[in-house]
Amino acid sequence: MAEKSFKYVIIGGGVAAGYAAREFAKQGVKPSELAIISKEAVAPYERPALSKAYLFPEGTARLPGFHVCVGSGGERLLPEWYTEKGISLILSTEIVKADLSSKTLTSAAGETFKYQIAIIATGSSVIRLSDFGVQGADAKNIFYLREIDDADKLVEAIKAKKNGKAVVVGGGYIGLELSAALRVNNIDSTMVYPEPWCMPRLFTADIAAFYEGYYENKGIKIIKGTVAVGFGTNENGEVTDVKLKDGRVLEADIVVVGVGGKPLTTLFKGQVEEEKGGIKTDTFFKTSVPDVYAVGDVATFPLKLYGEMRRVEHVDHARKSAEQAVKAIFASKQGKSVDEYDYLPFFYSRAFDLSWQFYGDNVGDTVLFGDSSPTSTTHKFGSYWIKDGKVVGAFLESGTPEENKAIAKVARVQPLAQNLDQLATEEMLRNQINTPRDIDELVRSEVTWGKIFQ
Repeated sequence: MAEKSFKYVIIGGGVAAGYAAREFAKQGVKPSELAIISKEAVAPYERPALSKAYLFPEGTARLPGFHVCVGSGGERLLPEWYTEKGISLILSTEIVKADLSSKTLTSAAGETFKYQIAIIATGSSVIRLSDFGVQGADAKNIFYLREIDDADKLVEAIKAKKNGKAVVVGGGYIGLELSAALRVNNIDSTMVYPEPWCMPRLFTADIAAFYEGYYENKGIKIIKGTVAVGFGTNENGEVTDVKLKDGRVLEADIVVVGVGGKPLTTLFKGQVEEEKGGIKTDTFFKTSVPDVYAVGDVATFPLKLYGEMRRVEHVDHARKSAEQAVKAIFASKQGKSVDEYDYLPFFYSRAFDLSWQFYGDNVGDTVLFGDSSPTSTTHKFGSYWIKDGKVVGAFLESGTPEENKAIAKVARVQPLAQNLDQLATEEMLRNQINTPRDIDELVRSEVTWGKIFQ
């Protein structure tokens, strides 16, 4: 096969690739200079839709509706956009070998691609129970959700198993969002996870108590403190039940597994410096190899706000790190500089009529404020994380856009918090914020916390 050469290559076709492509276009990339090589069959899309509206029985999301960059309120980049910009979108092509020293990539079909500058945007893959030898884990109707093909298969199963039973293995993002989506589709759903409460990497016990109670009120059964150790199957190889470590057996027509992911860095092992499970980069996402950048899930980068190296798996970081890398590439060419990447960690989720946002770092002491009763009609509440006398993280359920901006500001500026009891009891959300100027003044003054939300 003929060798193809490009000035720039993005390895991977997920969210980061799409946002990088848009930034390349803004920076004036010339036709035929840039290629995106993706093993998926479709142009980059906003992956969070797969665990949300893609599974809804009504108001369903489908492509081309959620191609990047609609997730951040930008223009939707349809496949034609790449053609118009002279960007080669090379789909259904899996790279199986990357030789960074010779700047050569090889596909599963034997194609070779040469490049001058590469951006590694391979993202993460799901952790599968079959990796641990769990009996029956390869049965039909056991699903993982990472790509649009996975979502399509799950949609077909929901239709085929109408009013059936589902078991969701895992209590994190995927577990919470997919159990809600299954319940909305009238599937009898049970969540199973080993931790003492759901979403333990972020939620405190108090926050988790609200969501667990809310989900149970919606008819979702929750089993904590145990794991799936096996699956029963019928003569067609379809899953029929889930065997738990505590001896219980749960009937299941559908099983969805969400037990975490791992960064896809295998192609680059031994060629780039790694740290904390990812590819080590600087603040411009340059790796230890000249002309190679890494963004999104695979990058371990300097988190300036906390003075440490960190790897962040989230769509917000995937978007912003991709844009930062491309800006740095063009600035370097022009002998200019760009600002260091100064990222504020941000996570969010939506399920049922709930919507939470979190900014900052979830370390230190915590205080809960607002109405966190699962039976509340407003269910507006939040939490602060306090370390070394300063607020370093802020969480808010059912906040207005203005209130969400306010907690982001709080997490960024890290105001003093000397009286935790007062923080917990003040009616923080009594009134909406007036103007951004007011927020700036209040946060800078580091006094009268209750007024931040007035």
